[in-house]
Amino acid sequence: MILNADDQAIADAAALLRAGQLVAFPTETVYGLGADATDPDAVLSIYETKGRPRFNPLIVHVADRAMAERLADFSPLARQLADAFWPGPLSIVLPLREGHGLADVATAGLDTVALRMPDHPLSLALLRAADRPLAAPSANPSGRLSPTTASQVERGFGGRVPVLDGGPCKAGVESTIIAIDGDTIIQLRAGALARSEIERRFGIKVLSAARGARISAPGMLLSHYAPNAHMRLETTPRPGEAFLAFGPAPSFAGEIRNLSETGDLHEAARNLFSMLHELDATGAKTIAVAPIPHEGLGEAINDRLQRAAAPRDEPGR
Repeated sequence: MILNADDQAIADAAALLRAGQLVAFPTETVYGLGADATDPDAVLSIYETKGRPRFNPLIVHVADRAMAERLADFSPLARQLADAFWPGPLSIVLPLREGHGLADVATAGLDTVALRMPDHPLSLALLRAADRPLAAPSANPSGRLSPTTASQVERGFGGRVPVLDGGPCKAGVESTIIAIDGDTIIQLRAGALARSEIERRFGIKVLSAARGARISAPGMLLSHYAPNAHMRLETTPRPGEAFLAFGPAPSFAGEIRNLSETGDLHEAARNLFSMLHELDATGAKTIAVAPIPHEGLGEAINDRLQRAAAPRDEPGR
């Protein structure tokens, strides 16, 4: 369903977002598939709707700097970058602020978030009307081309997602993603804002991700949150381990969390990151993980667990 870009349509779309529904909307880069970034079930709907879900961190869109600074801590350099390029096609990876309120599934369990303020009057009006940050990857089924018109979004999802029609996107490629390490700017993903433009404005060399710090962000293939503990997958716990259960759990005297006692994959996905954090905080050296069905959201859960269990070169990461 395509919605004309009038005040009533914006108000209706904002109400849908506040109710946990998805709405596709235009930005200056591509159309985004938006959900309330503070609502874990709404964010999970993004993965389900796009298909072949994977728990990658999502870019969170904000209406203004005040909203952004409620979510993340800005260094002086980050503020200068936002002053220079916001609103615009620049996503900045920043440390989460205490009490940020974002859903774990929006940040993939990381302690950072990629924020941007889109340069499109319709997306900014929607963000203001919804009065909350919106997680919004490109509004296309997984593996398809990113959409730059409302009709492309409607065809891609078979009319299942309401789309605010803001006309063709002027950039047509995704935002540039950067991270900041002290006085160093690291490009994590090339995009609609050229690296050379950042270098020209700031007079410093922008490093590539390969030469910079090991940072996870949307669009990258680096591993995401990994606990300090080692992980054993699709197994039962041994004495001295912590245990992440799913469904009926065996009797176990150690630290245990159950993703879903009833075997509900949606509930398990919602609990995954927080329970991994909780078990990691117990100081256990190893976390054993029960088998998770490899179907539906189970595919995403298993993908995320495999990434968390992957060998790490440096201790504790």
